[in-house]
Amino acid sequence: MIDLVAHRGPDGHGIFIDGPVAFGHRRLAIIDLSEAGKQPMSSLSGDLVITYNGEIYNHIELRLELEAKGRQFSSSSDTEVILMAYAQWGERCVERFNGMWAFAIWDKRKRQVFCSRDRFGVKPFYFTQTPLGFAFGSEIRQLLPLMPTIKAREDLVLDFILTGASDHTDSTFFDGIERLPAGHNLVLDVNTGRARLVRYFRVERTSDFEGLSPDEAVRAYGSLLEDAVRLRLRSDVPVGTCLSGGLDSSAVAALAGPIYKAQSGNPFSAITAVSEQADNSEEGYAGAVANSVGLNWLRVRPDRDSFAASLDAVVRTQEEPFGSTSISMQYAVMQQARASGIPVLLDGQGGDETLLGYPKYLAAYLSAQRRTGGFGAMVSALRSAGKNNAAWSPTRALMYAVGGRQASLRYRYYLWQHRYLRAGLALPEHLRAFSAACSDDFELQRLEIERTNLPVLLRYEDKNSMAHSVETRLPFLDYRLVGMALSLPGNLKIRDGWSKWVLRRAVEQRLPHDIVWRKNKLGFEAPERVWHQHMAAQMRSDVLRSPLVSALARPSRLAATYDKLPLRAQWRLFSVARWADTFGVSGISGAPSLSPSQTGWLEKVGA
Repeated sequence: MIDLVAHRGPDGHGIFIDGPVAFGHRRLAIIDLSEAGKQPMSSLSGDLVITYNGEIYNHIELRLELEAKGRQFSSSSDTEVILMAYAQWGERCVERFNGMWAFAIWDKRKRQVFCSRDRFGVKPFYFTQTPLGFAFGSEIRQLLPLMPTIKAREDLVLDFILTGASDHTDSTFFDGIERLPAGHNLVLDVNTGRARLVRYFRVERTSDFEGLSPDEAVRAYGSLLEDAVRLRLRSDVPVGTCLSGGLDSSAVAALAGPIYKAQSGNPFSAITAVSEQADNSEEGYAGAVANSVGLNWLRVRPDRDSFAASLDAVVRTQEEPFGSTSISMQYAVMQQARASGIPVLLDGQGGDETLLGYPKYLAAYLSAQRRTGGFGAMVSALRSAGKNNAAWSPTRALMYAVGGRQASLRYRYYLWQHRYLRAGLALPEHLRAFSAACSDDFELQRLEIERTNLPVLLRYEDKNSMAHSVETRLPFLDYRLVGMALSLPGNLKIRDGWSKWVLRRAVEQRLPHDIVWRKNKLGFEAPERVWHQHMAAQMRSDVLRSPLVSALARPSRLAATYDKLPLRAQWRLFSVARWADTFGVSGISGAPSLSPSQTGWLEKVGA
């Protein structure tokens, strides 16, 4: 199992076995590079053993607190801090961590394995229960050899083909393999084989920031974001950043650059993937940021040929179908980071979800304005929306307001568009949930963070980075910053038509004006049109000859319809076909395997 994920840890490996419990680990050395930091790691008493992936950014502060309570340490690693925190505070230790993690602790005295995943699911934790017992890992490939057969979850594959949604449930595309949900602990009793699943975190807003003036909110947000960046620069190896040229990644680069140079004496490195499609290239914006901040700017230019050559590797890396070619752009950035000797990268993931950055949030924001300020406030907000944002207009707001709220109408359109499929699917719950949340900006943000948007983006990033032995860190997902961002009133996130207004104001003295007050938003886009055209014949062939696609579709009708489908819909079919072929998916589960809670060995505790 650990050999299958050697790419996640090229700096060493270890195995621990104690009766019915076996832990394995591959090490990517970031904090405490000595042998004292190797894993699986035992406590000084020998009663606790951990295998862990991630970083606890506030480990220095926690160590001081634990030492004051009499706890002793034999290393400077954050891994040992987790062990001692568990020894001191038990299962509630995770509430004190500021970081990203997936870990399991063997508690010999209690005869239990305590598993945990960080608040937002930045780090993966997959598991399965088979006749051989409970098994878990950082990647799905570690669990596949334990499965009697490899089958696809028909409902999730159909949902992905129809709507493009994935990673919105605790199940994977592989029948029988589950995810430990973000913000949850799993405690397994080794004697009985039974487990309990406990939620320790949920996205909430507080009243702590009520009454702040706009200027006070800007100062508070900017200070907290800078602290989140500072904590994520803690490392015993070089750190750099991803730089798309958009506001989020530019803000991270602008804050991190001076801190890193003061600490290390070296310029901060930033890596940009440059699109070969001129109309969505952000090279100019990224260059302006690099010059302004004084970055060591590295560029990678994946073209249509390198995209085609690396596609099989990207499919293997992602382990599940993915929705667009932009994943290959990100893959190229991580590849460049490793080649440049930068094993840690910061990234701007989470800025849009926490600060209402996507156009689809406009309708919910307008509804909130009407609720708090009346019809006049909504009309005023609508008029200003398109003034300072190229992606926002009254027409687009109406499209999201109608389309977002009409889940059944939206789904009937998807079914009509994909009428080549043999069978439909009940209206997916995520469409219902999105529809219900469209009238409340906070509820929509919480839904997008917990289920419908952020989880799949985090999967893409973790898989792409760790495939190249690179760790990515996300300042915008510091739980303190998320809590503040979601607690601020909507008119500090969208103001005078400017999206992410509080962030723009917080960094306007650190970045060029044309970067801070950009009206267009491109996102981390690939030259999709060019790459699709280059791969068109191969894509069509793979889709039409795929046994899995043929089991789901009427082949003759699909052949007649395929060329009329939108490019993204064609890509999803292709992604499913390539995934099934790569991982030897032998069929579909007509009725998915029972969930862990339904089989009786796993009990869900709390909401």
